[in-house]
Amino acid sequence: MPTYLYQIQPTRIEMLTDGGTDVENATIQAHFEYLQALHQSGVATFVGRTLTTDSDTFGLIVFDAADAAAAQAVMENDPAVKRGVMQATLFPFRTVFGGHST
Repeated sequence: MPTYLYQIQPTRIEMLTDGGTDVENATIQAHFEYLQALHQSGVATFVGRTLTTDSDTFGLIVFDAADAAAAQAVMENDPAVKRGVMQATLFPFRTVFGGHST
């Protein structure tokens, strides 16, 4: 099965520096639960983020999907992306070391 990666970044960096709004905080909780479910089901092989809180901060989700359309759906169904709290970019991806390779 092909592997993909989506990179996410907050659309409002102040969410990290000044704290999120109630809507942002609820969305981030739903985002965390979504990613946790992807990982527990074996779809996501790696989930993480930088510890920075500036405009360079980002998160990565490495996951398997049947094809590019299915990968796009995984990314677009992330609550943080769906609700506009995070912007995301999808990439085809190959693991070279660690995790599992395809």
